[in-house]
Amino acid sequence: MTTATLQKVTHDESGFSNDELVAECRARASVYRMLAGAFLEEPSAEYLNALRSAEAMATLQAMGVKFAGDFTDVPLAQLQEMLACEYAVLFVVAGGCPPVESIRLTGRYQQQPFFEARDFYKKHGFEISNGRFAVFEDQIGVELTFLAEMLERAAHHLESRDVESYTHLEKEIKRFWALHPGKWVRGYATLLERASEHSFYRQMGRLLGSFAEWELELLGVRVDDLDGGKLKVPKAEIEYEFDPDEPVCDACDKGRKDGDDLDAMLQTIDTSLIEKRIKGKA
Repeated sequence: MTTATLQKVTHDESGFSNDELVAECRARASVYRMLAGAFLEEPSAEYLNALRSAEAMATLQAMGVKFAGDFTDVPLAQLQEMLACEYAVLFVVAGGCPPVESIRLTGRYQQQPFFEARDFYKKHGFEISNGRFAVFEDQIGVELTFLAEMLERAAHHLESRDVESYTHLEKEIKRFWALHPGKWVRGYATLLERASEHSFYRQMGRLLGSFAEWELELLGVRVDDLDGGKLKVPKAEIEYEFDPDEPVCDACDKGRKDGDDLDAMLQTIDTSLIEKRIKGKA
């Protein structure tokens, strides 16, 4: 059973000046984007250079992030290759732990969280624009990017002294947290921290978890962590139907028939690579 509550804090009750609230919104948006960059695709040279700058490293250290030498002391080209391999094992190939809400909560791709998140984005005028890789609407990088954009809009409303629009947007940010990332990213972050072999993803998992806790406290949102960091995610008995206008393919559960392959007969999503890693560390 899921429970979620939202606490109302008005603009005047926040204790910050308008300019301070603008700065806070933009600072939080920057953290959202930085975290999103770790999940949307393999880290680019530009992204890694920005993270390894003296200013960024000092800020991250203040947030409790402590990268090991495998991140700080490795030449950029070598680091990119290492992280591309780690990204694939963790998030892409079979046996990993994809950072996707539907997978973490139902054991299947493109289930109810996928469609609900997509509708939420459309309601606010957003749509997915894929980069090097196609991503699901309920992938953690997409959810974090959406929240970053919402915070930028909130900052703009504050700068325009449009308190009513800012207040409405703040409520929508709280609602999105309660309906989506609040249900799963904290638990998932603990799993990522346990499963990662490279300190970059281990520290990103740790930061994701602590930042999510901080944001939920700041926003006054109380929501159960349904993910729990569990390694095995049971497949939901009832699948959420795809849009009738969308084609189905053999790459997803809906496009398969029972007996097509071994995965169709399994009751939990394959996390075999991650299981081996975690058992090897025990």
